[in-house]
Amino acid sequence: MLLRSILIALVFFISACEEPKLPSPFHASEVGARFAGADFKLTDHNGRPRTLADYRGKVVVLFFGYMHCPDVCPTTMADLAQVIGKLGSDADRVQVLFVTVDPERDPPELLAQYVPAFHPSFMGLYGDAQSTAEVARAFNVMYQKQPTTTGYNVDHSAGTFLIDPSGRVRLISPYGQRTDWLEQDIRLLLALAKS
Repeated sequence: MLLRSILIALVFFISACEEPKLPSPFHASEVGARFAGADFKLTDHNGRPRTLADYRGKVVVLFFGYMHCPDVCPTTMADLAQVIGKLGSDADRVQVLFVTVDPERDPPELLAQYVPAFHPSFMGLYGDAQSTAEVARAFNVMYQKQPTTTGYNVDHSAGTFLIDPSGRVRLISPYGQRTDWLEQDIRLLLALAKS
């Protein structure tokens, strides 16, 4: 009984000495340490070479998908368009990028129609098979063709990356994240960049 009391008191004492852990101010998962230095070298749907450095000063919202995707990709892109609409004048400080994981079927001329159809400011990015694999590796994105009776679909990771204005990957938002939470996370990244 005395030993049990001493152990309880010791656990209480040790836990009282620790710094209190505050909850994250973000709704999405903080992943900055995992993706330090993550970048890409791709081409935008207008034919211009791009890296993350081209978007410094903006929050970059980076999503990997493909145009023939039946559900996850169009839903995510529509949600991101809603978020941009909610941001008002802050939308000018945000860049949504759609990276195709199916460059075989998503040529630039089709990306140039598909991606801005969700919002005129959205940009599609593509590369050859090797550069697509490299950027997917850098962001730990999985993708794989799955045969169907009419061709193939591509199974792929469905999270959305939020990158701060200094070019650091900060957050991953899961598929289906509430648009108001995405908006709040983006506003917080913008506010932190000003401070």
